[in-house]
Order: sequence, then structure tokens, then C-alpha cells
Amino acid sequence: MKYIRTFSRILLGLTFMFSGFVKGVDPLGSVYKFNEYFDVFHLTWLSPFALSFAVILCALEFIIGFMLFFGIKPKFSTWAVFLFMVFFTGLTLYSYVYNPVSDCGCFGDAIKLTNGETFLKNLILLLFASILISSLKIAKPFFSPKNEIRFIILGVGIILISSIYSIRHLPIIDFLPWKKGNKISEQVLSTPEISEIMLVYKDKKTGELFEYTAKTLPYQDSVKWNSIEFVEQKKNITTPYKEAPIHDFVITDVEGEILTEKILTYEGYQFLLVAYDLNKTNQKAFNHINNLVTSCDSNAIPFVGLTGSVPETIDVFRHDVQAMFPFYMVDETALKSMIRANPGLILLKNGVVIDKWAWRDIPSYQELEKKYFYQKQE
Repeated sequence: MKYIRTFSRILLGLTFMFSGFVKGVDPLGSVYKFNEYFDVFHLTWLSPFALSFAVILCALEFIIGFMLFFGIKPKFSTWAVFLFMVFFTGLTLYSYVYNPVSDCGCFGDAIKLTNGETFLKNLILLLFASILISSLKIAKPFFSPKNEIRFIILGVGIILISSIYSIRHLPIIDFLPWKKGNKISEQVLSTPEISEIMLVYKDKKTGELFEYTAKTLPYQDSVKWNSIEFVEQKKNITTPYKEAPIHDFVITDVEGEILTEKILTYEGYQFLLVAYDLNKTNQKAFNHINNLVTSCDSNAIPFVGLTGSVPETIDVFRHDVQAMFPFYMVDETALKSMIRANPGLILLKNGVVIDKWAWRDIPSYQELEKKYFYQKQE
């Protein structure tokens, strides 16, 4: 039982720490998930508290796992883990049966699980939590009470500092599809099928088969042409069709023209300013952004805005902040998966994400020029 308990403690401790940490470094992602559940359960009046809930829940999950793993206050941490698992196993059972949301978000954007996979995972963890409860009599703390308090403060500090930094800037670890280094065109645009149509003919006398393309048919050779007859048409696929991993990302202008491929396959540097809701975006940031846009225009670097707001809101907003660059429309949920800021700035080069910034961290053009554009000037 001692070894089984040790294994259970380590497994649950690591799982809770991992789950709390990957959500804690992306608290806005947890906010979006909370709001999904609030919509489903008609609790939208709780939405203003979603950020507080996200930070508190992630911190609790992390610190409980931290305490369990390091043997700190074992009775408290064991009961806390067990009660957590009872509650969330019930919640994920409901999600599995009724499917109110497609992904419960238990591991944030780090690991995506279906509702069925999440429920099965929680059942297994609940089993190990039950083992810890049943063997609670043999649990002993690893440290003195004074050192336990120090460890708890350390754990709380790690998760809260990570969450606060990620809220004010960007997640310290980016699990989003638009993370630095990703070629976005491969994520968003489907790979078309490349194939060649082959025409199969048979020699009327010998039965020998020949394959031709439309260009190589021997119709100018009357003898050969009259000696063969058509059998079938075949398609040789050299590159199969591949569905884009992100299939709900579409960029349109106010008139409905789709610009996704044009923008994401642009050769060279370009900036995408993401503001999923212009009514909630930080307008003060546009004093600096407009200066950056002026420099980009002078150096022929495209700069466009992407928003989930309607055209009427876009027109009013552009006038209010004196934005001298175009805004295009994208689904709000898709924009939230690009960058955790409103607004946030993404730098692309040949469709690859080079860097991204929350609005308060956007560098000047001179800083960008020194870091990225100097080769262009040479």
C-alpha cells in the first residue's frame, strides 16, 4: 500500500500541477472557457468575474498538486484532490452525455481532449484519489510546519506571478496555433490535390495497354490511333488533398470578399493588428500604433487590422482613433486563438509568425528595424 500510495500521490500531484500551470500561464484562455460554460448554464451574470475565477481556480489546482507532490499537509491536500476529482468527474460526465461544449479545457490549449477522453481521464484519477483517501492513516508530512509554509508561499508565488505576467503581457508559454515559428498558411489553408489524369488505351489486336495524358495522345499518328481503343480514365495523385488544421479562419472585407489566402501567403514582412472586439479594445494604445503604421507605410510594409466587430463599429472606431489602415473581419473566437490581447500585434514574414506582442509591449519601428528589418535595407 505504501508504494501504491506513493505512485498515486506523485501521479495526481504532477497532473494537478501541470493542469494548473498550463492554464495559469494562459488565464485569458480559461476566461473564454468559463464564459462558454456560463452561456450554456445561463449564468452570464458571472462573466465579469470570469478572470478572477480563472486565476483562483488555476492557482488552487496548482498549489494543491504542489502540496500533494511534496507531501505538504497531506491530509488537507489529499481531501482537496479527492473533492476536486469528485466535482470535476461529475461535471465531465455531464459534458460527455450532453456535450454542451466541445472541449472542457482541463489542460487549456496545451492538450486537447474530447469530452469522452476527459471523463475517462477523470475516472482514472478519481480511482487514484480514492486510494489516497483510503490510505490516509499512513500519510506523513515531509517537512516541519515552518518549512511547509515556506513551500506553500513558493508555490503560490510561482503560479500567481506567472498568471499576472501573462494577463498583462502574453502567456509565457504559447500553446496557440499562432505561436512564433508556425507557418500560418499551413495551419489555415487546405493543401489542394495535385494529380494527373491518365487515359488508358488498349491495342485492338494484342490487348497491350498504353497510358497517355491529354497532351500525349497519338491522334496525329493515324495508324497508331486507329489501332487502339479507349479503356478507362485513371487519376495519379502526386499530392493528396489535406484539410487545414484550422478550418474556421476566414478573413473578409466589409463587402464579403474573402482575403484569407491573399493575406496569409504574402511574401515579405507584414503586420496583423488583432482586436477581437473594438468596443473593448484599449484605445490609448493607438497613439503608438498609429506612429508605427506611419513608419510601415513609408517602408512599404503592409499593416492591417483584424476584428470581430461589425462594419458600422469599425467605421466609428477608425474615426475615433484616427486609424489609417484597413480593418478586415474574422470570427471573434478565431481571433482569440491568435493572440491573448485586445489589441495585440503579430509580425509575419512569408506567412510565418516572427513575433507577437500585447498592446502595452508593442515596440517602436526603430526597435523593429534594428531587430528584423535591417537585412531588408541592405
